[in-house]
Amino acid sequence: MENLRRKLPPLSSLIPFEAAARLQSFSRAADELHLTQTAISRQIRSLEENLGVQLFDRKSRGVFLTDAGESYRQTVAAALRDIAQRTEELRQHQSSARVVVLSSQLVEAFYLFMPALAGFHQKHPQIELRLHSTLAAIGDERERFDVAVQTLGRASADHVLLFSAPDEVFPVCSPAYFDSICRRLTLEELPNCRLLHYEPSRQDFVGWDQWLEYVGAPFRVGRKGMGFNSFPVMMQAALEGHGVALGWGMTTRQMLEDGRLVRLFDKRLAMTDALGVYKWHANPLSPAAGLLVQWLQQLLLEFKPGVESVSA
Repeated sequence: MENLRRKLPPLSSLIPFEAAARLQSFSRAADELHLTQTAISRQIRSLEENLGVQLFDRKSRGVFLTDAGESYRQTVAAALRDIAQRTEELRQHQSSARVVVLSSQLVEAFYLFMPALAGFHQKHPQIELRLHSTLAAIGDERERFDVAVQTLGRASADHVLLFSAPDEVFPVCSPAYFDSICRRLTLEELPNCRLLHYEPSRQDFVGWDQWLEYVGAPFRVGRKGMGFNSFPVMMQAALEGHGVALGWGMTTRQMLEDGRLVRLFDKRLAMTDALGVYKWHANPLSPAAGLLVQWLQQLLLEFKPGVESVSA
């Protein structure tokens, strides 16, 4: 068999090269691979010396692929994808086909999946489901998953979107707070309530003013009320009767069904594409992951939230 070792470049330089070429940045490649920028630059310089060609033009405003670099990028990227896919297939074959990892935003893991997963286990007792909850977007995570659920629009890298699901946002509070403050409340009187605000570090949640604009309210409330940097803590405040929060249909469904929360109005912000369900890159789904996706379709697409608020 032909000795490929003499013809191949330093293999350790190919992944840094692919990352830098794809991201058009040595520093971003360093962040992705958890290396220093100096290490990335050294690896690519070694690759260029081995090949005898310049792969990048280094300019003050950044690095740019040369024609030779772009051609080599396509070859290296295709080869690495093929290796990664076949490696993953072999790993899946060797590992238990009954294990499946579901990655979820913390909010959905806590309020949506934990109440619903008993039904999945009853339907598929042979599958070992591992729930990985995270605050990070899947595009920023390195933790491997089979299926992931997160808000559409968040970073998803090149993970494959399988389907999206609708959701809606509406005001909720505890029954006790509703009886004492909100029972005959109109939308215009909403500022009279204590409003609970979720204030994430990245604004990927609907805030009160955005919701008010959507439903046509003639006023805004800014940050009036109580602010929280944790959605579960804010929802706990609503459950304890501290005020009115904006609830999402998917994550408040169980609390509405069992009477721990009530809706104030019929008005809602409807989102046709709120949640995205993804699979890990272009890898084929295992049979167990396929059954999980079917269950998620039933859970997320067949649920019809109620539209009635509590009447006076």
